[in-house]
Amino acid sequence: MFNIGFGEILIVLVVAFVIVGPDDLPKVARWLGRNVRKLKLLIRDLKRETGWDEIEKEVRDVQRDVKATVKELDVRADLKEAADSVKEEVTGVAKDVERDIQKLDRETKTEIAAIDADLKKAAASAKDAAETNDQ
Repeated sequence: MFNIGFGEILIVLVVAFVIVGPDDLPKVARWLGRNVRKLKLLIRDLKRETGWDEIEKEVRDVQRDVKATVKELDVRADLKEAADSVKEEVTGVAKDVERDIQKLDRETKTEIAAIDADLKKAAASAKDAAETNDQ
């Protein structure tokens, strides 16, 4: 509650020992203990009479409900799942496109080779025809 560590308590005790003295220190400690107990009882009664305990309980319940609602409304998992799904789909499409490009490349090379062969045959035929006409 007060964030008092062992070191601070030890310093307070040494100061109290020096100020009060060793003979009266037990009396002062008992008096302080009784008054702290009375103060705690007074605070507890005050909380009960004002309904502060109920308000604290309600606030804790509301806080728990808000945390649960925030957890339910957290869309990060859904967004990650959607992003992974889109990434998978894009990867699949990219592989399909790459496969189609490779297929078109092979087909184009085959067609070019066929056209080249046809042109060579036509050129050879034209050369033969030209040689035949020259004779």
